[in-house]
Amino acid sequence: MEEPEGADARATKRNATLLLCLTVICGMSPWFATGAAILDIARERQIGPVMQAMLSSAVQAGFVAGALGVAVTGIADRIDPRRVLAVSALLNAALTLTLLVLPPGSPASVLLRFLAGMGFAGIYPVGMKIMVGWGLRDRGYLVGLLVGALTMGSALPHLVSYLGGTDWRVVIAATGIASLLAALMALFLRLGPHHARARGFDIRAIRLIWTDRNIRAATGGYLGHMWELYAFWSWIGAFAAASYAKRLPDAEAAALAALTAFCAIALGALCCVPAGRMADRWGKSRIAATALILSGTAGLLSAASFGGEVWLVAGLLLLWGAAIIPDSAQFSALIADHAPPHLAGSLMALQTALGFALTILTVQITPVVAAAIGWQATFLLLVLGPGFGIAALRTARSGGADQ
Repeated sequence: MEEPEGADARATKRNATLLLCLTVICGMSPWFATGAAILDIARERQIGPVMQAMLSSAVQAGFVAGALGVAVTGIADRIDPRRVLAVSALLNAALTLTLLVLPPGSPASVLLRFLAGMGFAGIYPVGMKIMVGWGLRDRGYLVGLLVGALTMGSALPHLVSYLGGTDWRVVIAATGIASLLAALMALFLRLGPHHARARGFDIRAIRLIWTDRNIRAATGGYLGHMWELYAFWSWIGAFAAASYAKRLPDAEAAALAALTAFCAIALGALCCVPAGRMADRWGKSRIAATALILSGTAGLLSAASFGGEVWLVAGLLLLWGAAIIPDSAQFSALIADHAPPHLAGSLMALQTALGFALTILTVQITPVVAAAIGWQATFLLLVLGPGFGIAALRTARSGGADQ
């Protein structure tokens, strides 16, 4: 089918994708709700590093379970994806707001975060499916647009934390209400002219992860990217606060850390869109590799500057945040480009599940390792991810994998 060319068609596409992005921003905002408020939660509830990590890693584990469930059952194929997104956002709103009754730090709160993670599997992958239905030639841009929305949603809890004086109840309430708003907006979403039923999970897709050169390279790059991404997003506030506290009073350091975390993640969201445009023009693996190089470099410099001048640490964390996410969309787009059409959905679901399974480890161990060796050395270890991803992508680039 040809791309829509008329002015009315372009306006319809623009409005539909904008509403989808707003829906995803609000729907994904509870993901880092506890991470953004973790300092206040830890002070009030007297919880240690292991429980702090569980509040974040439980979301990752729930998402893996939910993503595999969506792929295997084909829920989004049998039911209108807009309804799946609306119900998922509504359930997540309820689960998030329930944290106000069962405060973070209890075993029940960990279960709530796991269930919320499952709910996010009905927002992010389903939103991706709706988005790619709006275009063919501009796939890199469209996927980048959606990942930018996801990233902005991930940043919102840190902004609420900053504006709300780091009170964890304000963060939880605001993100829960945002998810409720997402459920309402989802009812008004439209499906694009290229929307089609994707197949359910196909066991044959597993072997292509290892045997197809280009798919293997894209998956390896994605795993390297995910090694650092969610650990950075989850713990940037704690890292910044620990660094700033060496030169500022604790309360001032915590407030500035929340603002830094929001700005760093939000900058990444803004960079996803131009990165998608460049990927469509110059090659997806080339743009992904460039982002990994920039991210790894910014990570090294950020770790080296720990405890230094506040403006320097903040500036480097902003650079890291800007570089850490624009490659994410291109790994999914590479899978879609090189997979057999009837296996593309299964392979993207499998790639996502593998990546988020890895984040369970990184998110869980980050504060534990930091308690043992310090935040500076811990964040330095995150740079291993971009190094691995770059090495994996070299296979695809040398083989002319981009389309």
